[in-house]
Amino acid sequence: MSDVHVLISPDAGRGRTTGTRADVLDRLRALGAQVIDVSGASAEQSASNARKAVADGARRLIVLGGDGIVHLGLQAVAGTETILGVIPIGTGNDFVRGLDWIPDDPLEAAAVALHDFTPLDALRCGDQWTASVVTAGFSGDVNERAERLRRPRGPSRYTVATILELPQLAARALELDIDGDVIAHRATMLAVANTAWFGGGMQIAPDADPSDGLLDVTVVDEIGRLELLRFFSRVFNGTHMSHPKVHGYRGRSVRITTDEPLVIWGDGECVGPAPCTIESVPGALRIAR
Repeated sequence: MSDVHVLISPDAGRGRTTGTRADVLDRLRALGAQVIDVSGASAEQSASNARKAVADGARRLIVLGGDGIVHLGLQAVAGTETILGVIPIGTGNDFVRGLDWIPDDPLEAAAVALHDFTPLDALRCGDQWTASVVTAGFSGDVNERAERLRRPRGPSRYTVATILELPQLAARALELDIDGDVIAHRATMLAVANTAWFGGGMQIAPDADPSDGLLDVTVVDEIGRLELLRFFSRVFNGTHMSHPKVHGYRGRSVRITTDEPLVIWGDGECVGPAPCTIESVPGALRIAR
């Protein structure tokens, strides 16, 4: 087997991956891979190393961690011939939830990461790529709060962040231009989805399909704090789409504009401020399957 480049998140599982990291690398070698670890001392160095590996002709990049390391790896491989393998050991693992062929067990996922690829769409906003969901508004505020929390570990971190952000709940006036159709909303939150899940297991866009060339837009209009909590209880099973203040759209691109400060997040990582145009790029990602 040819060389396999590996990118490992230092924050994967919030410090619980020391043993798993060694076990996974041993598993990859046992399966015949010549492992080259391109992980850096910082996210910036890791990103630079991954881009260089791809530019130098890396056939496969395997990321070990959660949605953050998937996002970082995606910046290097999107639009190239390099195959991305994903071994999920992270806080949210929302991207993997949308791909039913990647096992939860890291050692089993290591074997899948060496398979051939299937093409998937990716979302592009400026020069940033997103694998799963781009979000803004209250959900973006929760993302930012969750990034600052050291406890608890796991998906419950997003639940705690949601509760802590509730007192600051506010709606924003914005316009969405979806394939030329302009729609105005006073929105509490917005999600533009390639896959269904975000926020550690919330099914924000239940019908999202990362191979259809379309993005799924979910808008939650202005809503009160108690009603929002009840709303979030429905997001985990995807029944929130029937809520009267929830609107779903579908298209190939969406431009978000607003006169109010609005930060855009993708895969739980900061993408930048609005205005922003997000487009679905068919087949931009080659994912091991």
